Amino acid sequence: MKHLLAACLVLLLSACQSTYYSIWESMGVEKRDILVDRVESVNEAQEEAQQQFSSALEELSALINFDGGELQDAYEQIKDQYDASNDSAERLISRIDKVESVAEALFDEWQDELQQYSNESLRRDSERKLKETQRRYNSLLKAMHRSADKMQPVLTALNDNVLYLKHNLNASAIGALQGEFDKIRQDIQVLINEMNSAIAQSSEFINSIKAP
Repeated sequence: MKHLLAACLVLLLSACQSTYYSIWESMGVEKRDILVDRVESVNEAQEEAQQQFSSALEELSALINFDGGELQDAYEQIKDQYDASNDSAERLISRIDKVESVAEALFDEWQDELQQYSNESLRRDSERKLKETQRRYNSLLKAMHRSADKMQPVLTALNDNVLYLKHNLNASAIGALQGEFDKIRQDIQVLINEMNSAIAQSSEFINSIKAP
C-alpha cells in the first residue's frame, strides 16, 4: 500500500510539474528561460548566504571579545545569527532543487525532440549541443552542491556555540569558545570561496545557453 501511495505521489508531482511548465510555455516562456532564471536565483541566494555567514562570524568575533554588558543580549544576538544562517542555507538548497527540476524537464524534452528531425545533419548538431549543455550543467550542479555542503560544518559549529552558551552565560564560557573561533572562520572562508566559484560557473553556464 505504501509503495502504491508513493508511486501515485510521484505521478501527481510529475503531472503538476508538466502543467506548470505548460502554462509558462503557453505564455511564450521556454524551459531554457526558466532554467536561466532559476540559476540566477541560486546566485542571489549564494550571495545572500555569503553575507549572512560573514555577519554571523562578525557577531561571534564580538562575542569572543566580549568586554562587558549583558551576556544574555550577546547570546540572543548570536542565536539570531545562527537562525538567520540556517534559514539562508535552507533557501539556497531549495533553489538548487528547483534548478534540478527544470533542468531535468528541459533535457528530457530536448532528447525527445531529437527523434522528430528529418534532417540528419541538424539532428546531430542538436544532439551535440545537448550533450555539451548537459556537461556544463553537471559541472555547475556539482559546484552548487559543493558550496551548499560547506554550509553544514559552519551551521553545526554555530549551533554548538549557541547550545553551550544557553546554559553557560558567564565569562569562562566565552573563553572556552575562543578555540572554536579560528576553525569557524576558516570554514566560512572555504564556504565563501566555493560559492564564488559556483557563481562564476553559473555566469558561464547562463552565457552558454542563452539564445544569441
